[in-house]
Amino acid sequence: MSPASTGASTVVDAVPSVSASDSMADSRMAPGGPGYRRMSFALFLAGVATFALLYSTQALLPLISGEFGVAPSEASWTVAAATGGLAVFVLPMSALSERFGRRTVMTGSLAVAVTVGLVVPFAPSLGVLVVLRALQGAALAGLPASATAYLAEEVRPKALVTAIGLFVAGNSVGGMSGRVITGWVAQEWGWRVAVGVIGAIAVACAVAFRLLLPAPRHFAAGSLRPRVLARTVREHLADPLLRRLYAIGALFMTVFGGVYTVIGYRLTEAPFSLPQGVIGSIFLVYLVGTVSASTAGRLVGRLGRRGALYLAGGTTASGLLLSLAGSLVPVLLGLVLITAGFFAGHAVASSAVSKTATHGRAQASALYQSAYYVGSSAGSTVGALAFHAGGWAGTVGVGLLAVLGVVTITVLGSRAARVAARRSPAPVH
Repeated sequence: MSPASTGASTVVDAVPSVSASDSMADSRMAPGGPGYRRMSFALFLAGVATFALLYSTQALLPLISGEFGVAPSEASWTVAAATGGLAVFVLPMSALSERFGRRTVMTGSLAVAVTVGLVVPFAPSLGVLVVLRALQGAALAGLPASATAYLAEEVRPKALVTAIGLFVAGNSVGGMSGRVITGWVAQEWGWRVAVGVIGAIAVACAVAFRLLLPAPRHFAAGSLRPRVLARTVREHLADPLLRRLYAIGALFMTVFGGVYTVIGYRLTEAPFSLPQGVIGSIFLVYLVGTVSASTAGRLVGRLGRRGALYLAGGTTASGLLLSLAGSLVPVLLGLVLITAGFFAGHAVASSAVSKTATHGRAQASALYQSAYYVGSSAGSTVGALAFHAGGWAGTVGVGLLAVLGVVTITVLGSRAARVAARRSPAPVH
């Protein structure tokens, strides 16, 4: 079915088919080729800025609770509002990127987000802080779906998983550096100065991103008509594989959002009683996520997509169980496993979305990102409520249920693939 008949944008032409000419394939970027390093570093910096801003308050929740006199479940809204804003606006922003271009939308999104980030430190109340964080999340919505769509159009298909893995690695570095920096800065000067420093770092990343990112060569503008967008979204949601990938992304992020929203509260309590700076340094385990995300392509090559998801889910569940220990070393090892499993699963699922969608890739990626950040908001809120009701074991229980969901969906996908293979006609010799 052609793009015109489906109502999708002509971005389908961005990824060459088997019959595409060699010259077209050769014009796309590949590791070692012209522009690939600049592109990779630019999107890496975009990932750093996105996650540093998006989760800038997560390591500071105990301090925010103390200043405003609120419970963890209330303070967690400074995280949930940002990820919720992103989840709501990622689809409309992806539609703008289909019309005005990936680089334009990503640049505008970062510009607005860093501007709001410089205002956040001056929030006079928790309510104002939550509103500003929601605006910041909405602004950042232009990054995730546009970035993966840009890569799907500008990078050769065989290098796509690796390229997306590098972008996800930037996310992990941003999440790590944001939390580590805010932890130590907040210990000396308070949470407001800490989030201001993150805003300044994000400004530098945004400027470098715009200067480095190569101009798109394979973008074809699509339509902004709501009917066209709605038709494309319906077609993506009708695809069973895409639905499974969206659910997997949401469930993985439910685990991650819950664990990292609550871990600061746990580590400030006995028997750990760690200071804020040390708690911020705990997020250095994000470096493990950088490695696991960037190697997702090789993992899929060895185990297949479903095998990689099983491994990611098993690693995450093992980390959750290990984190129940009452001493610091096994808790840290548990966080390492949770982080490695999460980032590997996210990289595998998000790259599979880009490969599965044959048209409207920005919308396909946007739906994944929307589900992913809904999972983050749900994890932050439910994880904090579970911690309030049952301590760390309650948060771990929520995470294990989410991992069970990932494994169940993957098993159902494996069965569906076997049924489809049996029903397909045998080749004629």
